[in-house]
Amino acid sequence: MAVPKRKMSKSRRDKRRANWKLTVPGLVECPQCHEMKMPHRVCSECGHYNGKVVIQAE
Repeated sequence: MAVPKRKMSKSRRDKRRANWKLTVPGLVECPQCHEMKMPHRVCSECGHYNGKVVIQAE
């Protein structure tokens, strides 16, 4: 049975686990104000989502 010869330090273990990368989330244009926003989120500029006012933007 394979058993490690030495204890792996926390920093060495964490360096190995931190080695994958996320892709940048795609941005879409808001149909109301034409600002860029993340998909399936309320627009932070105008407060619209799915053609309806969800939050009152200033």
